[in-house]
Amino acid sequence: MNFATLDLNLLRILDAILREGSTTKAGERLGLSQSAVSNALNRLRHSLDDTLFVRHGNKLVPTDFAASIKYGLREELNRLEGLLTPPDDFDPLQAQGNFKISASDFFAELLMPALGAHLSHNAPGITAQLVDLVPYNYVESLDRYQADVALIPDTELPEWINHEPLFHSSFSVIGRATNPALSSFVSGGEMSLETFCDLSHVLFSPEGKMSAMGDAALAKVGRKRQVAMTLPVFSGVCRTVSESDLIALVPTQLAQKVSIGFDLKHFTPPFEIAPALIIAIWHKRSDENPMAKWMRQQVFQLMKPLEES
Repeated sequence: MNFATLDLNLLRILDAILREGSTTKAGERLGLSQSAVSNALNRLRHSLDDTLFVRHGNKLVPTDFAASIKYGLREELNRLEGLLTPPDDFDPLQAQGNFKISASDFFAELLMPALGAHLSHNAPGITAQLVDLVPYNYVESLDRYQADVALIPDTELPEWINHEPLFHSSFSVIGRATNPALSSFVSGGEMSLETFCDLSHVLFSPEGKMSAMGDAALAKVGRKRQVAMTLPVFSGVCRTVSESDLIALVPTQLAQKVSIGFDLKHFTPPFEIAPALIIAIWHKRSDENPMAKWMRQQVFQLMKPLEES
């Protein structure tokens, strides 16, 4: 393929066919006739040296090559549109695009339901995607997944990253409401140090580590806990606690959110553990991208009320 001679307008047509699976529907999306779309598809096949689509009934099924570039092509077209769109002209109601958030599944509970409801009313053409953080290196999430924003604990950042403080999160202990070892404790109160250390724990750790912030804080009072299991997702931690006599130390906002649905009690830890500051980070290159800028503001507005008083 000679990229220098490629008509970039053809890529918009390719994206529309990939979305719609039909030259007729792609034409309707772009305001073009079916014959114009078919002619463009023939030119694309010649330029890219690939069939691109094969017919299956009434649908056009992408070839392996076309399928492999589907999402990358859409992201690049969105970036190009953002680059060329004056900020004052951005209309979320008319916008089309994807916004990728790299974060732990903590945010599947605390952010995504509210964001989904917000976007359905205010920006129905924007798709929000939650993807995993990169273990050991949060900043790498922006590059590896081409994420538009990552939500992480506060840390040192390279100069090419911008950030916004969102909220502080303390930690709470969760346990099954019918756990007999917790019958003498009132939900919302403090758990005793003996009970905390005597019971076995589920530990959230994407990397499978056997210790975390809570263990360092516990060591300061000369105690250890028993870790019986590690899980890479908070949802699994909460589910396991709800169906066993294991307990877990999790962010307080999550503990309060899931306690009713999972039939859990939540308690203040019996030792001091510093709250974590959660921040949003993004690449400076997208500072003025109209869609990314608008989406970041929506995330900030939904997350900042989680700040603990």
